Amino acid sequence: MSDGVRAMWMRGGTSKGGFFLAGDLPADAAARDAFLLRAYGSPDARQIDGMGGADPLTSKVAIVSRSSRPGADVDYLFLQVHVDQALVSDAQNCGNMLAGVGPFAIERGLVPARDGRTEVRIFMANTGKMAIATVCTPQGRVRYEGDARIDGVPGTAAPVPLAFSDIAGSTCGALLPTGNAMDVVGGVEATLIDNGMPCVVLRARDLGIEGYEDRATLDADDALRSRLEAIRLEAGPLMHLGEVADKSVPKMMLVAPPRAGGAICVRSFIPHRCHASIGVLGAVSVASACLLPASPAHALAKLPGGHRQRIAVEHPSGAIDCEIDLDARAQVLRAAVLRTARKLFDGVLFG
Repeated sequence: MSDGVRAMWMRGGTSKGGFFLAGDLPADAAARDAFLLRAYGSPDARQIDGMGGADPLTSKVAIVSRSSRPGADVDYLFLQVHVDQALVSDAQNCGNMLAGVGPFAIERGLVPARDGRTEVRIFMANTGKMAIATVCTPQGRVRYEGDARIDGVPGTAAPVPLAFSDIAGSTCGALLPTGNAMDVVGGVEATLIDNGMPCVVLRARDLGIEGYEDRATLDADDALRSRLEAIRLEAGPLMHLGEVADKSVPKMMLVAPPRAGGAICVRSFIPHRCHASIGVLGAVSVASACLLPASPAHALAKLPGGHRQRIAVEHPSGAIDCEIDLDARAQVLRAAVLRTARKLFDGVLFG
């Protein structure tokens, strides 16, 4: 596409990538993906010939369009552009990039801004579920400056609260796709869970680590990564995901007791590299696992109690707070997290 494509680069939560109107990209998925691979510079470990940031967290795409669905303002499709493979995947959602969808939709005129705050109702096309983003819009304009702080991002910005309902089983068909809060996979006790993101939650000590190691140490541990991948490949069919060798889900979550005043500590693999923090929906799924008495995570967690639980999930860059609402039967009704976003660039992208 020598004429280029209109694009906005944004940070959403602890991720970063290009935001596009659906009509500005090729309608054919193969042509669209070929353009994105060229534009991001994949496959190449440095993505030197494109806009990708040489990391899965900075090689992401949000495609947004006005929605015709009842109760939704916009549709949001997330795509992961793989760094070192010629692959663009829609197999998962991204709750961090979701934080930028509301501001982007308002900036592009898809949603009219109110004076003060504007709610944007977002249909997440990857999973068929809904989210509501609340965007700061004083005098009818998106404001990115503010005093909200999230771990993993320097400085402060305007808050973007994200609320989710009915996201259990969004990819796997059920919160617990096997029907069990604990299964033995690859000889290790695990919770196979999907509360917005398919995850395998394991005790870090069962994999021979403490669970507090830094990202570089874990990425250099080839034996650990090989064992995690063997468990992941076994878990995939159990979670109704089929063969997952070439998929970015399920994510692997290694949990340990909290160390910094939170409820649980996690090292997230996405799925082959350790996350610098943790994905929003991955954190929601881990927090939900902590609430299940039979889960390996439950005994490690320090939980506040009550029907509305604020669970701080510690990660390598700090922590993310998840607010989980439970009903009288301890079923998850709603989840909410606080994120921020910032517009970085608006212009034309060439592939």
